[in-house]
Amino acid sequence: MKALFIKYKSVIKFILTFLAVYICCSLAYKFYLQFSDGSKYYPDYFTNLVAYQSEAILNTVGYETEVLQHPDEPSMKLIVNGNYLGRVIEGCNSINVIILFVSFIIAFSGKLKTTLFYILSGSVLIYVVNLFRIVFMSIGLYHYPEYKDILHDIIFPGIIYGLVFSLWIFWVNRFSKLKRKSE
Repeated sequence: MKALFIKYKSVIKFILTFLAVYICCSLAYKFYLQFSDGSKYYPDYFTNLVAYQSEAILNTVGYETEVLQHPDEPSMKLIVNGNYLGRVIEGCNSINVIILFVSFIIAFSGKLKTTLFYILSGSVLIYVVNLFRIVFMSIGLYHYPEYKDILHDIIFPGIIYGLVFSLWIFWVNRFSKLKRKSE
């Protein structure tokens, strides 16, 4: 058993570190959502921010857009040129994806300064790409509502998770301790 542990020490360390960071960050985010009562920012600060930033980008590119609080659920209604296109919910704010990204980077950490810089810059990139994902999905839904399921369930999740996977691969190949050990 000890020989098996030694053989797979780096794999076990990765899994345990990933799980510990992921669980801690997810619990912190869960508590944030529980204590975010929606009185100032509805439904919570980050979802509210993403909804209004998406609205601003859509307005900038020529679509008359309005974001309204959904009366029946914790979400923001997205209305483009008078057409209700959908809702911006907590899952649209990219925080869960960023938690997944950060957990992996810490589990494959490199030098402290490099790791922190990559986490910050990667998180910002994920957030920005997510905003444009919502904008392009809104434009797509506005012009091609018949492709709603493909746009929402396949293409746009593929974009955000494809980005995260690409950032992971880049990190492992360029900066992680695993890379330095193999050189």
